[in-house]
Amino acid sequence: MAGSDSPIEQTEKSLVQKARAWGESSFPPTLLASLITGLHGRPFQALPMLFPPILLFTSYANLQGFKTETAGISAAWSGLYLLLANRRKQVFKNKWGPGGIVRGAAMGLSFVNLVCGGLAYTLGKRDEEED
Repeated sequence: MAGSDSPIEQTEKSLVQKARAWGESSFPPTLLASLITGLHGRPFQALPMLFPPILLFTSYANLQGFKTETAGISAAWSGLYLLLANRRKQVFKNKWGPGGIVRGAAMGLSFVNLVCGGLAYTLGKRDEEED
């Protein structure tokens, strides 16, 4: 049966495998950096704007092959941004405007990056371990 797939190829990825793949991807830190820049670029706020260059660097390093290490760095900086963004409270009516929705998306993405990147870092293999 040349046309049939093996049972291993037919099985779906588990939730842990999907989370690890998300944590090892270069796309989520880039998306988070874009959201942070949109929120804090105008008017310029210096402290939150420290995060986009670091997140973009992790995306670049990820593309260079350092998937496990960049997952940990991205998770740590996403968690720091989540703590920073959570300190500021918002009035209820501002939560449903364009800025509030983008802020909520950035905080949600930060949380997902924190969990998935931490999982990818914890379960990831480094070059020294593979030898």
